[in-house]
Amino acid sequence: MDVFEAVDTRRAVRAFSDKPVPRESIERVLDAATRAPSSGNLQPWHLYVVAGEPLAGLKQRASARAAAGDPGDDRQYPMYPDPLTAPYSDRFTAAAAQRYQALGIERDDPDRPRKIAGLNTHAFGAPVVMFCYIEPSMGPGQWADVGMYLQTVMLLLRAEGLHSCPQVMWTMFHRSVREAVRTAADRILLCGLSVGFEDDSVPRLRTDRAPMQETVTMVGI
Repeated sequence: MDVFEAVDTRRAVRAFSDKPVPRESIERVLDAATRAPSSGNLQPWHLYVVAGEPLAGLKQRASARAAAGDPGDDRQYPMYPDPLTAPYSDRFTAAAAQRYQALGIERDDPDRPRKIAGLNTHAFGAPVVMFCYIEPSMGPGQWADVGMYLQTVMLLLRAEGLHSCPQVMWTMFHRSVREAVRTAADRILLCGLSVGFEDDSVPRLRTDRAPMQETVTMVGI
């Protein structure tokens, strides 16, 4: 699979099969991902790969919290700007509508938030979830580095025939995740990354993207 195909086929999959993910595939991906760009070579990411019983227990605890209406832990960082203005708010709204309608959750369903939380806390059935942390002392440049690292991981997963879904939702239950992975109490959970083979019985969804001309300005080229 070349780079263009990996980019084109990468998408946030929200339906995974229970087919086991080979450990050697995960190790091959994460070993190659060490070459991701990193300003000053700080490599500021801390990644935990969780599967099996530890993941099942975490899913159960997070799902129980969501089902009980738990609003989640104190946020370690804002998920989105407040207020979220156009055109970003328009893109967000359109993508959310496409995403959850494809999963059978209508926009006017009064139980919509609980259903969405339930799907997320089960990691959409993924047998592996990677949790990515960053130290609180790190600045915007290092957060950008972690984003490039995660993108590298997601593209390499495609080369292994695997799919993924980045989930900021896990930050709502960061204390439960911290207990599962036993990381330092002050580290910031950036996101979870669900990993596995796609469940082909579920209709595929690709959310729309803004045309290149809307986000790119050519200067001197």
